Amino acid sequence: MIGRITQLFPVWAILFAVIAYTSPSLFVGLKTQIVPLLTIIMLAMGISLSAKDFLNVAQHKKAVGVGVVLQFLIMPLTALLISFLLGFSTELTVGMVLVGSVAGGTSSNVMAFLAKGNVALSISMTAISTLLGVVLTPLLVELLVGETVDVPVSAMLMSLVKIVLLPVGIGVIINTFAHKAVAKVNALLPLVSMAAIVLIIAIVVALNAENLNQVGPMVALAVILHNGFGLTAGYYCCRLLGFNESTCRTIAFEVGLQNSGLATALAMKFFSPASAIAGTIFSVWHNISGSLLAGYWASRKENQAKTSIAN
Repeated sequence: MIGRITQLFPVWAILFAVIAYTSPSLFVGLKTQIVPLLTIIMLAMGISLSAKDFLNVAQHKKAVGVGVVLQFLIMPLTALLISFLLGFSTELTVGMVLVGSVAGGTSSNVMAFLAKGNVALSISMTAISTLLGVVLTPLLVELLVGETVDVPVSAMLMSLVKIVLLPVGIGVIINTFAHKAVAKVNALLPLVSMAAIVLIIAIVVALNAENLNQVGPMVALAVILHNGFGLTAGYYCCRLLGFNESTCRTIAFEVGLQNSGLATALAMKFFSPASAIAGTIFSVWHNISGSLLAGYWASRKENQAKTSIAN
């Protein structure tokens, strides 16, 4: 039952976004809850991880290294290029770059599982990119848009330590020392994270209800292009480097699916509600595109297996 509810994440996200758009007063007052909600998401992520997930990096060091480089190279630069080509304002450009500069999202782990990818590698990459993102995200934003907008690098870094590093660290500790208790509630963690993300989406939509008519369609186009390029580049770069199919699929998801909830929270905390639009739309879209791609890859693998048996 819980799994079915979480699988319908895009539906819930769209539903609450529509409610927030038509009745913004229901969610505007919750603006200050965005960061606490994100902290809950990161704590849930930490509880789902263990020290082993970080140690597994040594077993997949080449794949993890390539994935992390692609993650923090392709996505930020692509975000900036798309923003330039579409003539975005400074606020919208900052939002796109923030989405491109954060770590991979936890949904990539689910998509890797559905697509018959390497789930252990996916979890390890998410863990490492999350830790690296604490430092790299503010530095990348400063590097790419620092000339047009004031980027509070130090404040953003400290905020990421509080929002990401501490909750994830506490979560890992809880999982390590209370693993049996965690196992009993493990199935609830995705539901908690989903509920928090859906609420964040609703709050940001409510705060931008007046702006969405004007910029919403263009930002949606930018997000689709951004996400699509990340998935495509992540997959084919790995193919060129000689990785097996399972690894290529896994890294594609790690590169193309971002922790857009974090980007949204940072935009709201350090920039403006308009800067959070990209992260909000990305949160919905990458789950749709990821699910479709995972379904396609999974069916293709099953068909290949059937063909092999028949022959």
